[in-house]
Amino acid sequence: MSTVDAAEDTDALTIGRRIRQLRTARGMTLEDLASAVERAPSQLSMIETGKREPKLTLLQAIARALGTGIDSLLEGEPLDERSAVEIALERAMKGQTFQALGIDPFRIAKSVPTDALKAMLALHSEIDRLKDERAATPEEARRANVELRHLMRRQDNHFAELETKASEILEAVGHPGGPLTQRTASEIAAYLGFTLHYAPDLPQTTRSVADLANGRLYLSSSVPAKGDARTAVLQALSSRMLGHSEPRSYAEFLRQRVETNYLTGALMIPEAHVVPALKAAKERRAISIEDLRDAYSVSYETAAHRFTNLATRHLDIPVHFLKVHESGTITKAYENDDVNFPTDRLGAIEGQMCCRKWTSRVVFDEDDRFNPYYQYTDTGNGTYWCTARVESSSEGLHSVSVGVRFDDTKWFVGRDTTNRGVSKHSVEVCCRRAPADLEERWREQSWPNVKTPRTLLATLPTGAFPGVDTTDVYEFLEAHAPR
Repeated sequence: MSTVDAAEDTDALTIGRRIRQLRTARGMTLEDLASAVERAPSQLSMIETGKREPKLTLLQAIARALGTGIDSLLEGEPLDERSAVEIALERAMKGQTFQALGIDPFRIAKSVPTDALKAMLALHSEIDRLKDERAATPEEARRANVELRHLMRRQDNHFAELETKASEILEAVGHPGGPLTQRTASEIAAYLGFTLHYAPDLPQTTRSVADLANGRLYLSSSVPAKGDARTAVLQALSSRMLGHSEPRSYAEFLRQRVETNYLTGALMIPEAHVVPALKAAKERRAISIEDLRDAYSVSYETAAHRFTNLATRHLDIPVHFLKVHESGTITKAYENDDVNFPTDRLGAIEGQMCCRKWTSRVVFDEDDRFNPYYQYTDTGNGTYWCTARVESSSEGLHSVSVGVRFDDTKWFVGRDTTNRGVSKHSVEVCCRRAPADLEERWREQSWPNVKTPRTLLATLPTGAFPGVDTTDVYEFLEAHAPR
C-alpha cells in the first residue's frame, strides 16, 4: 500500500491521536510543534482532535518535526488506551444513537477520567443492544413481511441481479448446467476462499457458522435424513457472495434471508438451464413441480419456490405459493395471481390460519403421500387449481402448494383431477367458526392451550442476528479456531 493510499484509508481521528501521542512522548507542547511546522497552534489542535484532515505535505512536515517517518503516523504502533477510548467515544457521538437521544457532541477534556469515558461507551453499547432487541416487535415483523411481499409481487418474485450472480459463480467453477453436485458445492466454497469443516457441536440456533478470519465454514456433521448437504453449504456461502453485513433492522435481516434462499435456489436450478425445459413443458401442457424436483434432485419446496421465481417472468403464468404448518398456520406465502389470502389489519399473511377447504389444508387428510395432490377450489375471487405435497421437518409436518388461476390450469399435469373444494374464508362461518351445534355444546365446557409452532416464533426474534445465541457462536469459534 502506498503512502497516499494509507493516508486515505486511515481516518483523521486516528492520525490526530497518533500525532498527539508522539508529541507528548517527546515532551513537546502544541506550541512547540506548531512553531516547528510553521502553523498556528489552533490549526494543529484541530488536526489532533480529528476535526481537520491534514494534507500530505503537512503530515510529512509533522513527521520530520517529531523525528519519525510518515508511516508512523499512518500505520504506527497501536494507540494507547486513553486515545483509543477517546476515538471510540467521538465516533459514537457522531452516530444515530447519540442523535436520537438529543445529545450534542462535546469536547473530551483531559480532566475527564478514562473510566468515565469507558462508562459512557458501555452505556452507548447497552442502548444499542436494547434497541436491537426491541426492533423486531410483532408489528415490526409483520410490516417487514408485508413490505417485502409487495416488492416480490412487483418483480414477479424474480430478482435479475441474483440470477446474474448465480450465473457468474457457476461459470467461475465450470458448472455445465443441470443438477448441482456436492463436489461442485465444495468447489464454490473453495472459490470463495473457504474450507468446509463438519462439527458435531454446532450451536443449536445455527445452520452453519463462518469463521471469516480463518476462511473456515462449519456445518453440522449430522445431516437430517431428509436434509440436503448442498443446500446447507450454499445457504451459508450465499451471504458471502452477496456481501451481506450485520443487519441493522429486522426488515434488512428478512431481505437478506430471502436473498440467501433465492441465490441458493438459483445455484441449484440455474435459470439458463431450466427455462428452456419449462417452456418445452408448457408447450406440451405438462408442467409439473415433481418433474422439476426430480430433474435437479432438490426438495419439493425448493422446486416450488424456484418455479414461482420463473413462472411469471418466463412463462407468463401468475402463481401463488403457500407453506402451511400442520396446525393450519401459514408460515410462508407469495401471490401475484389475485388469490385472496387471509390477512391481519396490516396485510400480513404469515401467522394467519389457512382455510380448511384450501388444498394446503385438505392435503393433510390424504393417505397417499407418494403422489401429488391436486384440487380445484372455488373462492370469492374465482376458481384456483393447486398442486400440493406434505413434507416433514424439525418443526413437524408442512404442506407446500403452488396454485394458478383456472385459465392457466391447462398448462399443468394434474388438471384432470376431480377433487373440488369451496372456500369462503372471507366469511367467518366458512371454517373459522365451528358448526353451531358443536359450538353450543362445547363453548363453555372447553379450555384449549395453544401449541404455537416454533417456525412462527422464529419470525419474531431479537438481537443483531435474530434468533441466534451469539454467546454460543463465539464460544464455538474460540474452541474450533486453528491455533
